[in-house]
Amino acid sequence: MKIYVDLVLLLNFLLDFLLLLSVSVVLKRGTKIFNMMIGAFIGSLSTLLMFYSMSSVSLFFYKVVLSIVMCISTFGFKSIKYTLNNLLFLYLSSIVLGGGLYFINNQISLKNSNFIFVNNGFSINLIILVIFSPIVVYIYIKKLNRVKDNYSNYYNIKLYINDVIYNLNAYLDTGNVLKDPYKNRPVLIVSSDVFKIEFDHFLFVPYKTIDKEGMMKCIKADKLIIENVGVRYNFLVGLLDERLEFDGVNSIIGKNLLEGIWD
Repeated sequence: MKIYVDLVLLLNFLLDFLLLLSVSVVLKRGTKIFNMMIGAFIGSLSTLLMFYSMSSVSLFFYKVVLSIVMCISTFGFKSIKYTLNNLLFLYLSSIVLGGGLYFINNQISLKNSNFIFVNNGFSINLIILVIFSPIVVYIYIKKLNRVKDNYSNYYNIKLYINDVIYNLNAYLDTGNVLKDPYKNRPVLIVSSDVFKIEFDHFLFVPYKTIDKEGMMKCIKADKLIIENVGVRYNFLVGLLDERLEFDGVNSIIGKNLLEGIWD
């Protein structure tokens, strides 16, 4: 079988460049294109392993060292943690890209011989690598950034009411500035189905949204602990009759309550 070394080097260079680009975008490194090209060139040197007989252990350490050199030459060395994060996301991106290409290639190929997929005798690996690699990386970056942005607004909280502790998942709604008009206390909105008891005394706080307005039933709470943020007092808990439509969320916290402006 003929092997075109220059073509393999070029493909490896392009793939490594895409991987380094994805790491730079996901971790917001702001790396220059020239630095990523240098790192991609270093990574493409792994092609030379085709001409050497190496044990699996030696091959593993060679690739690890080469990956570290790739990351340092591309992103620089600021600390061990910084480099390890770059290395981790480089491998994660490699897994996503490799798995995505393998899946696509396997789906549109009629048969395969080892790792060479053929369709009526014509290898389509090159076409798949060129066309689908940027698409796979783009989807990966877009989805990962969306997950990061979304879940950065999630908080684990503990709500204390009458010696009962409620472990809740809260979502930060920066537009939630609801407060009671009596003592200017912020309101933590909680789905009423969280509480298994009936409350006797309520405070009614007026609220207004885009499509409706009304009076929300509120109760007094003893304390609120926001994980990795702090403890909050002097606030109300608004009872929401409808179920929240977030992923596992049963309460909504406002920016003012999160920052503890009324403590």
